[in-house]
Amino acid sequence: MSFTETCQRIVRDPLLSPAQKNHALALAAENALPYPELPADVAGAMAQGVLCDMFEGHAPYKPRYVLPDYEKFLRQGSAWLELAPPRDFDEALDALRIIYHHVPSVTGMPVWLGRLDHLLLPFVGALDDEALHRKLKAFWIYLDRVLPDAFMHVNIGPDDNRICRLLLRIDGELKQAAPNLSLFHDPAQTPDSLLLKGVENIAVCSKPHIVNYPLHRETFDARGFGIVSCYNALPLGGGANTLVRLSLKGVAGQSTGVEDFMARTLPHYCEQASRLIEARAAFLHEASGFFDSFLVEEGLIEEARFVPMFGIYGMAEAVNLLMEQAGLAGRYGHDEEANRLGHRISARLSELVRARPQSHAWGGRALLHSQGGLSVDRDVTPGVRIPYGEEPDPASHLLALAPHHGFYHSGISEILTLDPTIRQNPQALLQLCKGAFALGMREFTANVADSDLVRVTGYMIRKRDVERFAAQGSRLQTTCLGAETSELTGIRQRAPRVVAIEALLSER
Repeated sequence: MSFTETCQRIVRDPLLSPAQKNHALALAAENALPYPELPADVAGAMAQGVLCDMFEGHAPYKPRYVLPDYEKFLRQGSAWLELAPPRDFDEALDALRIIYHHVPSVTGMPVWLGRLDHLLLPFVGALDDEALHRKLKAFWIYLDRVLPDAFMHVNIGPDDNRICRLLLRIDGELKQAAPNLSLFHDPAQTPDSLLLKGVENIAVCSKPHIVNYPLHRETFDARGFGIVSCYNALPLGGGANTLVRLSLKGVAGQSTGVEDFMARTLPHYCEQASRLIEARAAFLHEASGFFDSFLVEEGLIEEARFVPMFGIYGMAEAVNLLMEQAGLAGRYGHDEEANRLGHRISARLSELVRARPQSHAWGGRALLHSQGGLSVDRDVTPGVRIPYGEEPDPASHLLALAPHHGFYHSGISEILTLDPTIRQNPQALLQLCKGAFALGMREFTANVADSDLVRVTGYMIRKRDVERFAAQGSRLQTTCLGAETSELTGIRQRAPRVVAIEALLSER
């Protein structure tokens, strides 16, 4: 299809709003530009489908994810935006509304809104909970209606505070797809009463993610980190310049066995992925002019704090194929030998990524990432997850996947789909979460099977939006992705489980 034909298809699409058409046209224009020059082996791996650039565009002129230092912004204001530092709660909310519109990302909207409770607590003053609830609820509605993208992400916790609890209450009341929400959990700071409120919210609206704060904190420096977009952990004051992903299923398909995979094909394709990262990051940092923006000039981001994300997917299919080549019947997620092979692959990936320098990377290396899948994926499972419909009971599920989590420093998440009976037993969900963290999991994420809100990879969709999308479209930018994913990838076939043997986790 020619560039003109592509643009004609976009502008004539009755399901897209003018804003959505604008974004699609911009991406089409970018993709009409030449791609950064690539080595032949890299281009070949992309043509084979073993490597994927996540459709970020041919000429990366903005980072994939940006994590501004919003605390600094509120403290100093902005000369470029002609804003003085806010003096009270209303002015702080107004300032955030303004800055969010000037923070780019791969989606065209901000993917990180900061640790909102910590940002707003200094401005509470004498406001009581009723007044705070009213102001925050209006702000939450504003975010969903004006920035309608479910990749947009708020962090709260790990300490217990008024804003944190009010945001959980409001999220449960409104049940919006956007913004996404993560509750940081630290056993030294987070009381069980706050964690219980978090898991009760999961039973109502499938949010928040619960984040193993101490484990993530160890990965980053004193300036800190944020959880953005789906469940991606990145340096605060920086972000991700690009995300490239590698199909482990594709690599295994070109291997003669486990040892060939470990010694030949995996290192070869990891090197091609690293070279693709280099080409894309070099264009952004050296040719795009992005790092001359006011965000850098005013100290809200630093070029040196951006890092590439080295993503992988299709672990389940890679393990099952390698097991079959070895004449073994075990299946990933259910068989100890198959699970150990998966853990070995993750360890090998980590070794290869850590050994490969990157010119444009915080810490000098890419960060390994368990990538949550795309709507175009068929017959391949996101990240290191267990295939849809094959999930074991929750405890066995977590025990199988927890050993992977130590290797994926820029994000890894599993989605447990639970039977609605969990609403009668939130303490079981609390114990399941704490057990997962005791096993070393970085994130705890769950859906409840009958909830209208469904977590796709990490972002949310509403079932009712998907059902009417083909006829009416959607104001939410991510509904079209969720509708396509639901149709093509089988996410609705996730097996709902009853939490009945979570005590297994505490015995390990």
